[in-house]
Amino acid sequence: MTTLVDRLWYSGRRPLWPLYPLVWLYRAIAESRRRRAWQARDERIPVPVVVVGNITAGGTGKSPLTAALTGLLQEHGWQPVILSRGYGGKAGHYPLLVTPETGPERAGDEPVMLAAESGCPVVVDPDRKRGALWALDQKLGTILVCDDGLQHYRLPRDIELAVFDAARGLGNGALIPVGPLREPLERLASVDFVVTNGGRLDEINHDQQFTMTLAPTELRNLVTGDVLSPERLRGQPVRAIAGIGNPQRFFDTLRELGAQVRPRALPDHHRFAPEDLLSEEGEWLVMTAKDAVKCRNFAPENSWVLVVNAVLPESFREAFMASVNHCRQSLDSNETVRTHHG
Repeated sequence: MTTLVDRLWYSGRRPLWPLYPLVWLYRAIAESRRRRAWQARDERIPVPVVVVGNITAGGTGKSPLTAALTGLLQEHGWQPVILSRGYGGKAGHYPLLVTPETGPERAGDEPVMLAAESGCPVVVDPDRKRGALWALDQKLGTILVCDDGLQHYRLPRDIELAVFDAARGLGNGALIPVGPLREPLERLASVDFVVTNGGRLDEINHDQQFTMTLAPTELRNLVTGDVLSPERLRGQPVRAIAGIGNPQRFFDTLRELGAQVRPRALPDHHRFAPEDLLSEEGEWLVMTAKDAVKCRNFAPENSWVLVVNAVLPESFREAFMASVNHCRQSLDSNETVRTHHG
């Protein structure tokens, strides 16, 4: 997300209003695709399917939330599998089973990061329904969690979560290209949970709105593997680089930790090269986990990864697991009926 787009979409004004005919076209095409996809769906997938996504363009914290959900599911005895489109990667075949060692040029940066951070199987396929069925055929797990799939309607789903960056909110409230909305705000009426990253959004009226925070947990050296407390950043000169959807959030976090930040924002999913990792004498080079997977083969020794975890309130954890268990009961009941009639 560029600074220019930030100003145009998140200033609260609509300077691109002459493009409104394209908004109507975008909305008509999106609604048509959604209707066709839902009408073409066949039977439900035989395990619960959780979809994490957003209706705004840019970074909101979907991947940290996905990782947190898989950890919560594991605590309750589930074996989650993460599904991803694999944006930015190009594999020779799909579905692709991703491990922490898989090259991000094949799988995309977020799937490799999620494989490393969650310890779960990660399956990449632009056709996420095909990836889901393959994961079940391979007996990889007992529940599927799709990262960034809210608009991928070909994939049947049981639980939907829409994620927002509380600092940005809805921007100017208009659809692309005039504003940041991928879908109209009414879309939230059909999601099960709204999760706001960093604070509550009063302009969103949803019974199941919960606040998430991203908590820095450690600094990990990308070359040596050494681990430090984030508190060691206090007073430290830092060259901060970020090729994510909302780099300003990362820079603000470093400043809140007391670092002396010299920032460099790059496009989301930026393909890093060694010349991107230059710093001045005495500086630490600090990056996100998502960017680190693309830099690990050529990072200098002063490269550190700031690891953050999504922290969710207990009320959300209970409500989410109740929905998952209800979904399992529904699927078990349907299977019993099919078996009986068969």
